[in-house]
Amino acid sequence: MDTAVYNQKGQSTGTIKLEPKLFGLKWKADMVHQVIFSMLSNARAVLAHTKGRDEVQGGGKKPWRQKGTGRARHGSSRSPIWKGGGVTHGPTKEVNFHKKINKKMKTNALFTILSRKFKDGEILFMDSLKLDGKTKTGQSLLAELSKLAGYEKINYARGARLLIATATKDELVEKTFANIKTVSVTEVRNLNPLESITYKYILLTEPIEIQSQLMTRLK
Repeated sequence: MDTAVYNQKGQSTGTIKLEPKLFGLKWKADMVHQVIFSMLSNARAVLAHTKGRDEVQGGGKKPWRQKGTGRARHGSSRSPIWKGGGVTHGPTKEVNFHKKINKKMKTNALFTILSRKFKDGEILFMDSLKLDGKTKTGQSLLAELSKLAGYEKINYARGARLLIATATKDELVEKTFANIKTVSVTEVRNLNPLESITYKYILLTEPIEIQSQLMTRLK
């Protein structure tokens, strides 16, 4: 499996041989769905919380005597049928949405997504990425990449357009795209299935080093 490698001007500088274990896997929709759903569940913030009758204030005294008033009997104003009383079967912060994700399955899901994106022409390999931290430079790079066949939508102003994965932490690259909301920058060691499937395109810099790091996940 060979593919072209480009420079920052969008010019081809050669080819690279890709690992079939990373970019040549068959699409497994069920596995990918399970992993993505689990990751979304684990990232879910539990905010909604209602108070039960044991948590609301007041209600310590019986509202009125049991008999002789002509009204229905009540033992506490904290009852769910009273205004200001506790809520029955309402949402609470104690709910746990965490789902266990097998490490091997998560890795296979990532490589399956990368394989599908490569097959669909949504992964771009760049020999190196040297930027100066200016937003204007990042916009110029996106404009150059949008001239490549199949990557015309990479410069759209809306949506999750591009995920840039670098071999090592690069603060200048992060600063360059910090104000471009359609682009996200991450280290390849932090690359995960959810990020990979969220963004339309993926740009991998220093592909030889990145492939080497990704292959270590199979061990």
